[in-house]
Amino acid sequence: MADIDDDKSWLALKKHENTHILLWLIKDSCWVMEFKYLAMVMILPTLSMAVFLLVKSWHNQSERIHNWAICFWILANSIWMIGEFTQHEFRPYAAILFGIGLMSLLSFYLRKLFVK
Repeated sequence: MADIDDDKSWLALKKHENTHILLWLIKDSCWVMEFKYLAMVMILPTLSMAVFLLVKSWHNQSERIHNWAICFWILANSIWMIGEFTQHEFRPYAAILFGIGLMSLLSFYLRKLFVK
């Protein structure tokens, strides 16, 4: 696997990240406009791209932790959205997943701050 630190690999990864942002915005825009089926369909490509980025960045600790948190964020966001669309209360489950992502980032930054 290519190192994301070289220019060619970095540019390729940035293109994937930008595509991911587009997918995420489409999913959330469909959510806010209540295009329920399209919003739910958009979960798969958005989450798939997040997992792809996680795998591609696995060798770089900082990128891995951030992409790990993003995967949990999108999963939580999607569960919350599905709950709203189906009139079920899924927010507590989403909150747990948001918390996992947030705690991953907090532990990463606390270690960087206090462990040299």
